[in-house]
Amino acid sequence: MMRYSITREPVPNDALLMTYRGAVHAERWGSYADCFSVKVDRSATLAEFVFAFYTSPLFRIERFLLRALLNAPSSLADARTVADGTADKFAIWYVGQRTATQLLMCDRYEQTRSWFRVEALDGGGTCLRFGSAVAARRNPKSGALTRGPGFSMLLGFHIAYSRALLHAARMRLQRVAAVG
Repeated sequence: MMRYSITREPVPNDALLMTYRGAVHAERWGSYADCFSVKVDRSATLAEFVFAFYTSPLFRIERFLLRALLNAPSSLADARTVADGTADKFAIWYVGQRTATQLLMCDRYEQTRSWFRVEALDGGGTCLRFGSAVAARRNPKSGALTRGPGFSMLLGFHIAYSRALLHAARMRLQRVAAVG
């Protein structure tokens, strides 16, 4: 039986989250990035992981808020097409880069990145990884790149929420395996 605890780990050097800096204000990236991982005891594709993530009960709350507050609707069909690679937009995000095992989503405000990765494990199962990057802002007085006080205040929530989202996606993948 596999351990299901979510762990925080360094962002892998070959992760799209580390290697993609974008053309818009590339110097702002690298200030903050995180990576969380969990194992599932079944084979899972990137498309399955992304779809499970974006359609989990917890993320549905975020989708509702994005629709209500930012006029950024999204549907289960939208989640399916971005997960399958047949669309490049979902709610407030667009596909920054995709490989067979990784997906990098960029928000339309160029402030955050979300990253997904699947990795087959020896002996079966899959390691799911999810991470985020947050752009630094230029201080108008000093010119220095900073993350700002709002970021520091919300960091604890962000970490807990990232873990919860990854757990919800894992649970959804496990349920699909049990039913299928």
